[in-house]
Amino acid sequence: MTKNLLIVESPAKAKTIEKYLGSDFTVKSSFGHIRDLDKGNRGVDVENNFEPHYIVSPEKVKVVRELKDLVKKSAEVWLATDEDREGEAISWHLCQELKLDIDKTKRIVFSEITKPAIQKAVASPRKVDINLVNAQQARRVLDRIVGFELSEVLWRKVKNKLSAGRVQSVAVRLIVDREREIQTFISESFFKIIALFNVDNGKGAVVPLKAEYTSRIGEEAGALDFLTKANGAKYSIASIEKKPLKRFPAPPFTTSTLQQEASRKLGFSVNRTMSVAQRLYEEGYITYMRTDSNNLSDTALNAIAAEIESSFGKDYLHKRQYKSKTVNAQEAHEAIRPTYMERKNIGPDRDQQRLYDLIWKRTIASQMSEAEIEKTIAKIDISTMPGRQLEAVGEVLKFDGFLKVYLESTDDDEDEDTKGMLPLLSVGQVLDFNKMEATESFTRPAARYTEASLVKKLEELGIGRPSTYAPTISKIMEDERGYVTKESREGTVRQYRLLTLSNGKIDKLTKSETTGATKNCLYPSDLGMLVSDFLSEHFAKIMDYGFTAKVEDELDKIATDGHDWKSMLKSFYGPFHETVEMTLEKAERA
Repeated sequence: MTKNLLIVESPAKAKTIEKYLGSDFTVKSSFGHIRDLDKGNRGVDVENNFEPHYIVSPEKVKVVRELKDLVKKSAEVWLATDEDREGEAISWHLCQELKLDIDKTKRIVFSEITKPAIQKAVASPRKVDINLVNAQQARRVLDRIVGFELSEVLWRKVKNKLSAGRVQSVAVRLIVDREREIQTFISESFFKIIALFNVDNGKGAVVPLKAEYTSRIGEEAGALDFLTKANGAKYSIASIEKKPLKRFPAPPFTTSTLQQEASRKLGFSVNRTMSVAQRLYEEGYITYMRTDSNNLSDTALNAIAAEIESSFGKDYLHKRQYKSKTVNAQEAHEAIRPTYMERKNIGPDRDQQRLYDLIWKRTIASQMSEAEIEKTIAKIDISTMPGRQLEAVGEVLKFDGFLKVYLESTDDDEDEDTKGMLPLLSVGQVLDFNKMEATESFTRPAARYTEASLVKKLEELGIGRPSTYAPTISKIMEDERGYVTKESREGTVRQYRLLTLSNGKIDKLTKSETTGATKNCLYPSDLGMLVSDFLSEHFAKIMDYGFTAKVEDELDKIATDGHDWKSMLKSFYGPFHETVEMTLEKAERA
């Protein structure tokens, strides 16, 4: 008889853990959830206080049979599924189906698959956390009820075979609202003034100095007047201000920030990111990848500090602990980090190597010194326009700090104008004028969502949790739903005016540029907009961002405080079902 049977949800995870446990343990996988709600309205008995009816998934019948046989041959069964609601629910379902005593079955959790972590977990087992299980049941039942009843309304009122979901439909609404905002945006033109001067760099070479008039000029007549007055003017340095600045590193990765940064830096979809991170976790290379905490353990902080001192020196070390900005973040959990900081290049394939490298650099940088920058602002007087000044800005990196390793990306990277170093200047110095340009520019609407920026928005609004971002975005882009597509579009050609002052003469040109080009942005289809509008009209509460976030908060309270999950369902379902019935009655009369 085998002494101990330890069940996890993943075959890869089982293989890694088995290496760390002795011959006293047999490690097997459940291959994810073994049970789910029955199909259609048979899955939830609404009349019987929302009692869920679970069945073994057809593809798991063989797995369950094999696990039952192993349970009979084992003296003790241990459950080691993931440390979140889904993982807790998998353990609970295993107890139910394998007839394990929930009060006696040992449940272990860990945030990394390393020998010390596994041994520590085995030394301090706990029981299945029924509060976490109930939070998962509440979410699953709620999503089934909402999806089933909303879909029925869509079938009868809009079009057959349409589907809706509690979180997915709200995500689609975000994309639809943004598209409408873009379509109704009225762009206004303005003119930007840029002047170029020739300056001796102090080493016998002449270099360009670029300066800008920082106020926008609304009309071409105003821009022309500015250039006309500037013609023949004397330009001199009025003041030079030097400001010391510090730039701080970003915190280590959470699920959401990893998805965003992998999208920006690596071009990964959120689904691809989570799939690659899952493999890295199961191989024991990184900590658990579903987390909303920026926290690092003391052991990790010491290991990171040792790596920084060894590779870069003491001047580059600045140990710090970050607090999560996310409401209800599980601070006891850890951020996503490498399990061993001395491992710098690992992973069996290119995707894993690139994502691991990103995680390693972000983790290291989070504990490094700030970058020290000296910003120089030179104000330039125009003799013919008292009170108006041009401004030249430059930056000098005095100490690179964390920038030696890592620089966080933003959604607007392509718009950032990197400031170079200014040539040597002095107050009162008269500048050699080269030319001045007034370029017509246009105000722009908010950008369309990418997968990364949609994840960021969902997190900001409190919609969804680390485990739901990727599946939510994947679902709304499924071909059979047809609500949202990810596309790159070329944009359209637009003309703009350019006024140039050079050699005492002002020239006017009309030039063209491409505007509105997008790369991997999310677009709602006509059907997506139609369905979103219909749901917003008839189910305003369900589609309300604040209400959806409130439901997430209530699920958190079930998980952390043990609130009654069926009472929560009851308070939600009554008004919701009443709205469904009223909408269907209207459909019948129409």
